[in-house]
Amino acid sequence: MRYYSTNKNTPKVSLKEAVVKGLAADNGLYMPEYINKFEPSFFENIQNLTFQEIALEVAKKFFGEDIDEKKLKEIVFGTLEFDCPVVKVTDSIYSLELFHGPTLAFKDVGARFMARLLNYFLSDREKQVNVLVATSGDTGSAVANGFLGVDGIHVFVLYPKGKVSKIQESQFTTLGKNITALEIDGTFDDCQRLVKSAFLDVDLNKKLILTSANSINVARFLPQAFYYFNAYARLKEQGVLENKELVFSVPSGNLGNITAGLFALEMGLPVAKFIASNNANNVVFEYLETGNYEIRSSVETIANAMDVGAPSNFARILDLYQHSHKTISKIIKGYWYSDIEIRKILKRVYIENNYLCDPHGACGFEALKENLKENQIGVFLETAHPAKFTETVEEIVGKGNVPMPEKLTAFMQGEKKSRLLGREYSEFRDYLSEKVN
Repeated sequence: MRYYSTNKNTPKVSLKEAVVKGLAADNGLYMPEYINKFEPSFFENIQNLTFQEIALEVAKKFFGEDIDEKKLKEIVFGTLEFDCPVVKVTDSIYSLELFHGPTLAFKDVGARFMARLLNYFLSDREKQVNVLVATSGDTGSAVANGFLGVDGIHVFVLYPKGKVSKIQESQFTTLGKNITALEIDGTFDDCQRLVKSAFLDVDLNKKLILTSANSINVARFLPQAFYYFNAYARLKEQGVLENKELVFSVPSGNLGNITAGLFALEMGLPVAKFIASNNANNVVFEYLETGNYEIRSSVETIANAMDVGAPSNFARILDLYQHSHKTISKIIKGYWYSDIEIRKILKRVYIENNYLCDPHGACGFEALKENLKENQIGVFLETAHPAKFTETVEEIVGKGNVPMPEKLTAFMQGEKKSRLLGREYSEFRDYLSEKVN
């Protein structure tokens, strides 16, 4: 399969080129030239398949033309060495728990898949490959741990100073080896801008092999479709979808997660609607309501992984639906919540439903509660373990009420190693040139 740029000013490329380059030369995002659909019969017995088996079938639709099935199965099964269960919260609302991987966040799926796929494509490399990743929280830890110790690949994690939780920070600043943490004196949008600028720097790319592990990379965001299919299968297995429509509520920051869900929809997954759940960074909500898309500087919230004022994957959503606001707003409904509201929601769900959300999942839950009809079942994506936001969540539900997984305790005991940089591209470029050479 060939991949084209959303800006359509550069030739189509192979899957390997799309994965290795990350970003197209014209600053666009790569998209597959077509989407392979499932026959309706596939969904009749999907409940009889395991998560790994379902993911393999989805992966074949995306990558089967370019990767041998045996190797693809190895990549998929190696990625999914953990479950993403669906947990009942109310009679009509379920949580898709995406925090059971090594770094306890949904991005473990895409990051682990990409690490394996990139390693497969670059098995014959002669020079070091440099992975650049901007993070507002969980992406950095998932990518860093996914690539940790992989020969010939060095990961540079850029994160906004003081704007990720201490636990999140510890997951990528304590690793060492082939992982370098760069603390940027700015916002997530500044981090993302630095990464994109590096990809478009012709002189730098002549010296270094650069690629991205953000959701701008097709190998990062497409595998996130796996757990949408699995959620449908598990709900069908439980018998709760009889005569019911399915609605997904997705905490939305850089929009990679909801874009993967839309790809699942276009592949035939029976979904009635998607909800984009925002915090105060509500540019997508405003677009859905008005048709006007106006990026702006992000603001800091307690749901920090959604603190994005210029979401990259919006370009993919526009491209997927031919820039039609009418079509997009019919498929996606938007909601947004202030920090005060998020705190109230999280506490109420904990007390009334005996379920502990993280701040992002709380937004997803509430959007379903406000939107669901009687004939619908709602699933919100619980994107990270609440313990990754222990300080914030304990302020809301009380000390000692947030269980700390052993995995996180181990990260917190490590020594922080990071380099502080300003937000100017020239400083970042000079650092990369000196560090790599």
